[in-house]
Amino acid sequence: MDEIGIVKAVNGIIAVVSVERKSACDQCRAGCKLTESGAEIEAVNTIRAAIGQKVKVVMKPYSYLKGALLVYGVPTLALVIGAVIGKEFLSGLFREADPDILSAVSGFGAFLLSFLLIRIWSVRAEKNIEYKPTIEEILE
Repeated sequence: MDEIGIVKAVNGIIAVVSVERKSACDQCRAGCKLTESGAEIEAVNTIRAAIGQKVKVVMKPYSYLKGALLVYGVPTLALVIGAVIGKEFLSGLFREADPDILSAVSGFGAFLLSFLLIRIWSVRAEKNIEYKPTIEEILE
């Protein structure tokens, strides 16, 4: 993901860059600050871009892929594993209950728990500069 934007603020190694707002911005949960003129993202400023300069911001593909896998893959896997555990193991513990209901409850329980764990992980990852976009080039 490459974006072109203008540096609005610099705070040490982190810069706030204003980029053009895309249609996907409304559904995105990346933590950008949406404004009327665009979106403001925090990017690692290793090339020391100054306020007002036009820059190219790059998000590393593996970071984007890792995030997509985490947000979509882990909850799906948790749902399936929770359903299997409910059907195979919990039905033996709760013989009076319907195995399909146990499967559904444990599957959705694992699904919701996975979102909680992803949220905890994302708060920690937010502080790690490895997952932040990087200013690669000063254009003007």
